[in-house]
Order: sequence, then C-alpha cells, then structure tokens
Amino acid sequence: MKKRVISLVLATVFATTMLAGCGIKNEPAQQGTTSTDTADTTSEGGEDSAKADTPSKYQTTYGSKQFDNVTITVELFDRSNAPDGSTITDNKWTKYVNEQMNKVGINVEFVPVPRWDEVTKMQALVPAGEAPDLTLTYTYAYAEDYFNQGGTWDLSEFVDGKDQAQNLRAYIGSDVLDIGRNSDGALYGIVARRATTAKSNYFIRKDLLDKLGLDVPKNPDELYNCLDKMVHENPNGDKNAVGAIIWNGWNLKEVFSQIANDPLKNNICGGGEEVIQDYYDPGMHDYYKFLNKLYNNGLLHHEYYTLKEDDFKSQIVSGKLCFAEYSVNGNVDVLRGSLLKTLRENVSDADFVSIPQFANVNDGQVYNAGYGEGGLIAFCPKTADEEKVEACMTYLDWMCTKEGGFVLYHGFEGENYNMVDGVPQVIDAEFNATDKDWIRTDIFIVGNQGYFESVEDFNKCTAKEAPGFEDYVMQNYELALEGNVIHDASWTSPSTADLITDLNIAKDDYQVKVVTCPEAEFDATFQEYMDELKSIGIDTIIDERTEYYEARQ
Repeated sequence: MKKRVISLVLATVFATTMLAGCGIKNEPAQQGTTSTDTADTTSEGGEDSAKADTPSKYQTTYGSKQFDNVTITVELFDRSNAPDGSTITDNKWTKYVNEQMNKVGINVEFVPVPRWDEVTKMQALVPAGEAPDLTLTYTYAYAEDYFNQGGTWDLSEFVDGKDQAQNLRAYIGSDVLDIGRNSDGALYGIVARRATTAKSNYFIRKDLLDKLGLDVPKNPDELYNCLDKMVHENPNGDKNAVGAIIWNGWNLKEVFSQIANDPLKNNICGGGEEVIQDYYDPGMHDYYKFLNKLYNNGLLHHEYYTLKEDDFKSQIVSGKLCFAEYSVNGNVDVLRGSLLKTLRENVSDADFVSIPQFANVNDGQVYNAGYGEGGLIAFCPKTADEEKVEACMTYLDWMCTKEGGFVLYHGFEGENYNMVDGVPQVIDAEFNATDKDWIRTDIFIVGNQGYFESVEDFNKCTAKEAPGFEDYVMQNYELALEGNVIHDASWTSPSTADLITDLNIAKDDYQVKVVTCPEAEFDATFQEYMDELKSIGIDTIIDERTEYYEARQ
C-alpha cells in the first residue's frame, strides 16, 4: 500500500508554527454552547449580566472596528478565464473588494490557485507555512485534519459572540455554520451556504432521438438502446459520434443503489467521497457493470478517464456527444460556456436537454443525488496572527451583506441588473459574462452558487441569466430535485484524513480497470477493487461513520 506522508509533515511544520505563533489557545467551547448562547441565557443584573454586556475580545462584525491598515491574503480559485484587460487578481471586482475593506482599514491580497488543483496546492502550501490567511477547500477532511494537527485556528472565538460576525451568522445560519465544527464544538472552518442543493442531470441530444423516432429513455436499458442507435445509426451520418460520457455519475449511481431507501446507510456512505459508496453500496457492482457494457460495445467515450473538463465540453459543442451526466445546469450555464448555444452555432438544429432521473432498478422509486447544505470551507492557518484572523472574519462578514456578496455576485443595479418582483433580472447577459460572471462564483466565498434568500429566487434569477434558454434552466433545476433527494452527508470520520489519499489512488486506478476490462473479466476485476479498498483500511471509516450516525438515530 502506498504510504501517506502528509500527516508527518504537518505534525512537524505545525509544531514549529505553534511555537512561533501568537499564543492563542485552541480551547473549543462545548458543542451546542456558543458565546451567543451564554450571553442570551445570563440572568439580569449581577456579574453574569455585566459579563454578557462586555464586548467580545475580537470585533468581526463589519464596521464595528477600525483596523490599522492590516493586510490579509485570500485564496481565489483561478479558472484561467479572465477577459482581456483583466487578471484574476487585478480586475473591477478585486478593486471593489479593497475599496470597501479599506473603509475599515483592511487590505486584501488575492492568491490565485487553479480550481482543479486546489487540493494539491493546499497540501503543498499549508505544511510549508505558505498558505493564504484565508485558505479554501471543498474537502472538509483536510481542513479538519489540519486543525487536529494544531496548524489552524479555532474560529469560535472570532465568530460565536453575540456581537461578533452578525451578518455572517445571519446569512449562513447555524446549521451550515455547525458543519465546520468538530465533535468538541471547535469551529475549524467557515462553511459556505448553498443557494440550492440541486446537483446533477442527464443531458441527451433530443434532436437525434426525434430523427430516429425514439422516446426519451426512462431506464438504463432504454438508454443503452437509444445510444446504440444514435451512434451506429446516426441520423446525421456522423461516423465519429460518441455515445456517452458520464462526467460525474452521481445520479446514475442512485439508479443502481441498493441502499437508496435507507437514510442511515446513505449517511454512512454519503461522506462526499465517491470511494466510500463504491465499497459500501452493493448496487455499485451493477452500476460499474453497466458502464463496462457501454464501453465494450463502443457506447462510452474510449478515453473518458483521461478527459479534462474542457475536452469533455468540446465533445458537446462539436456535436459528437449524444448523452452525458453533468452538473445540474451544465447545458446552458453561462459559467460553463453556454454549451448549447455554442453547439447550435455548429449544428443548427441541435437540442441538448435535461431528462428526468431514472427510477431505481431495485424499488422503482426516483432518487436524485443532492449536494449537502454546505459548500466550500474557509479556514485560517496558524501562520496568520490573531489580528489577521480577526480581519479575515470581518471580510467574510462583509461578504454576507447586500453591499458585499450581493454586489459581488449580481453586480450593480441599473448596470448589471434591474430588480423585478424582488429578484435581480439581468440587463445584458453578454455584458455580464465578461464583466462579472467569470469571477463571481469564486470571489463570493460564503455562498455557493450565489447570494440568494431562497431556492425560488435562485431559480428565477438564474433562468434570467440565460436569455432564450430560460425554460431549459427552470427544467434543469426542477428535474434535479424531483423525487427523493439524497443529500451529501457532511460529517468526516477521524480516519478519513489519513486514509483517503490512498483510497482515492486505488479508486482512480480501479475505476478505469472495471469499466474497460473485457465483460467476462468484470466480476473478478471488481472484486479486486473491493479487496484493495479493504486492504487499505476503508472498513475503519465505515465503522466510524456507522457508530456516529447510529448514535444520532
């Protein structure tokens, strides 16, 4: 088994960092009891009342403190999509951030990190003591591991007080905020609130179905038959047609799942790590067997496992790809390149649409995969001193205001949008694409998918951002939340951080093998995959997750 060295490196570096640090202790509050709770329950008069009225040591509500020209570094995901005349760190919106933060004596320096290399980059920067003061990741296990190693701050001292981070706590909400707490109540990171938990959809070339006289497929067998005809009897005469690319497979896995109707088991295997479901859910055998059948019969992209997202998109816009599972709004999402619009520039009558989720093959119910309520998590390494952490939390608090996050995401009224029925309505989508849309989801880090008060507001606003494709957007988000939505669980078991790297290496290796091996060798190859995960120690994670969720039944 490949050995993981990150924990040893972290322990050494973090120990050194702590010796040279600012001296603040990580003394977490008891779970369920924050500074706010204490202040609210003290009796009137006497010492307890006086203590409740005493301002918190750190002032993190935007505008409550004037800082003395403190500079913080903030990670910013870089998608290499900056328009001409701008860079990811020097543009209209990074300037706006500093205009607003300078009002309270804070300067913000952005540190670009390639979006799809964020974990690799983080694993290099944090142990080396070079991570930004505000570091981001979607992998909670790493954030918690860094905290457990003593290398990051307990943010409860900066956030939980009644007078602290008031905008942040109001916008994110306690349920999402608590996702970033460990079992002792320490707040190791600030989790972003998702505007919607809609996650994934199937997309199919409806124009090809119509030309072939085929109905929209309703199950895996019908999908196979549709793909077979779309590829081998392509009505456009395309000899290079590609049947399918399963970019994520979240929904398709639920079609074959044998535990979809069991909330406890879904929590046990739903820790945001695909490899756990592969091992724990017996239905994954049939899921991979279906992919293997597609591959061996020429209906799955023959090099799907090496495709980068840009290459995957090129298969769509060139008109080659017939079917995909992709991000919920992937066919018309402006951020992903308005793929259907570009496709129609190449194939004028093309229609790439979302279709309903298939019923589960075991119980006939519809199960859609959904994101958890939390998005990315932001944390502060101990290389940041306490004043910088205080400023970082103030920055996040500002981002939870209408002048902060709302502007960063929606822009300026009269320039980027008009308010219609209380919802921002885009004025010029093409202008917005190069003015703000290219950066908005990455610079707004307290709310995944945007600053919205409700899912309904999100759907309406997002639809207006795709002129001519409004109905597609509404259909995409409605289909993704039909039936029973199985949300990603947020809890990370203690052993995950130590084991997940090796488990994912095995997963990446064997997912290729089980899909591409000859059909006659599938069962044996899949069993090798399960045996390898077992030898690495995945049962330890399963046991920990089982104990945790059974205790909360």
